[in-house]
Amino acid sequence: MQEKSILITGCSSGIGLCAALTLQARGYRVIASVRQTKDIENLKSQGLRQVIQLDLMSSASIEAAVEETLSLCDGKLFALFNNGAFGQPGAVEDLSRDTLRKSFECNLFGTHELTRRVLPHMLRMEDARIIQNSSVLGFCAMPMRGAYNATKFALEGLSDTLRMELHGSGVKVILIEPGPIRSNFRRNALREMQENIDIAASRHKLMYENAYERLNKEAATSRFTLGPEAVVDKVILALEKRRPKERYFVTTPTWIAGVLKRMLNTKNLDAFARWAGKA
Repeated sequence: MQEKSILITGCSSGIGLCAALTLQARGYRVIASVRQTKDIENLKSQGLRQVIQLDLMSSASIEAAVEETLSLCDGKLFALFNNGAFGQPGAVEDLSRDTLRKSFECNLFGTHELTRRVLPHMLRMEDARIIQNSSVLGFCAMPMRGAYNATKFALEGLSDTLRMELHGSGVKVILIEPGPIRSNFRRNALREMQENIDIAASRHKLMYENAYERLNKEAATSRFTLGPEAVVDKVILALEKRRPKERYFVTTPTWIAGVLKRMLNTKNLDAFARWAGKA
């Protein structure tokens, strides 16, 4: 029996790297992708057998990566784990059009293009999985995270629609919705904030100072923060359950937000999100 093949984006660290190593050890043919070619040898040195370059900001890179992936798995791709994304902190009024576009290019448009390119091949399979790594911020917005909120809300809407349109086929669409997870995400978000936001000119300067302190911490900012393996546990369920759930919550804050989203009116949910967003 041929190994089940899975393409994973964003494998240079964090959730993607943990997923690639765990699933390879579990017997999957993992095709791990990284944005920068310099990371390829690093991942191979950690034992990953198949590592390719894939930049979600580039259509040419996506096309080449899909061609290489299909060659490596003989055209039989069982699963795609769309994990690659980045966070752009900042008040909505401080986000330029170009800054917001950059978030959408990576977090949504690149993911969408990659999914479209592999979907015809997955539709030939009796069983296949598209797993989208979303966020608690994909259904519960928080202040100073407008770009990320917007891309993840959009990803959820696109995924829900795709799931309905694929009804009756062998392709299942599953959303993973993590809360706080230990990774390089905060460090990368801090870099994006410093590069793309004019903090000195913003009326939200104090909020940026608080965000800087939070994002610059080495330790977890919440006692509910889990390791990337918590997300990978849900990815395994999405891959191996005959009838996986449409959504998997990860971390206590995600469960709390999910319950409050159903229970509270908008005014009270806003108050909760403003409080939680300071954590």
